Amino acid sequence: MSALPSIPRSPITHLRHVGIAVPDYAAAVEFNRTLWGLTPVADDGDVTFFAAEASPEQYILRVRRAQDKRLDLIAFAAESAAAVDATTERLARAGVRIDSEPGRLTTPGGGYGMRFFDPDGRLVELSSDVEERRARPLEPRESIPQSLSHVVINSTNVTKTKAFYESLLGFRLSDWLEDDMCFLRTRTAHHILAIGRGPHTSLNHISFEMRGLDEYMRGSGRLIRSGRTPLWGPGRHGAGDNTFTYFLDPNGNVVEYTTELERIEDDENWEPRVFKATPEEADQWGTGGLITDAMIPAMFNDPDKGLWTPAPV
Repeated sequence: MSALPSIPRSPITHLRHVGIAVPDYAAAVEFNRTLWGLTPVADDGDVTFFAAEASPEQYILRVRRAQDKRLDLIAFAAESAAAVDATTERLARAGVRIDSEPGRLTTPGGGYGMRFFDPDGRLVELSSDVEERRARPLEPRESIPQSLSHVVINSTNVTKTKAFYESLLGFRLSDWLEDDMCFLRTRTAHHILAIGRGPHTSLNHISFEMRGLDEYMRGSGRLIRSGRTPLWGPGRHGAGDNTFTYFLDPNGNVVEYTTELERIEDDENWEPRVFKATPEEADQWGTGGLITDAMIPAMFNDPDKGLWTPAPV
């Protein structure tokens, strides 16, 4: 990939959805439908699309039946079809491998989009003009996800992967956790993507936004009552200032309930900070403490077996 100057403003407005492939498909569907609190909106027997009741996105999570566990794709929303085209041209000039050229999408909500591989071989989708789903406000104490918050990925070369997302996609650095994880934004949300240093390329975790603190705690409690011990949390991070409770899903992926992620309104004058991996900065409340022995191997996950391979859906 040849170097290009950074673009002044990202064409990406937000994180649209994350797609995963799993060996135990039935357990994944049941977990997300019942315990986690997502709504199935389409299902062909091998792929289930899950929406969040309060999100206008057609779906925020896609689960596909597969022999091997993998991250199928990360999908970002573009501000326009023209932005999709311009980004495709920019990526192609930089020598990025394009998986599918811009065109009409056939997934729920349709739209216009393209796909490419990032430097780690991870599949990324960029789309615009996707039809919105009719959403509803969550009620007080309704402890189901309100929307998709962010996704965290593991890379063996954080600096290189970070530079790719910054220079070619316009992401901006919000903060560092020491030199092991960088938090990247495209608008005011502190991060929609974070990149962690790992022993291999993999999915670190997927985070879901709750209505508020009460709903976040009630959702965490529901999982605990069901017999699922948190990997880490409840607590409140330093970087991002958001709450966290992490759990393992039935296929060994880490999922998070969160709320109150920091907003960066003064984008131009923001100075990235470096947070330390201390108990006080890892968890401001002191309820979850320093990252646990259970969380560390879980967040590294299994090596992704789908790198540089197009997703079938």
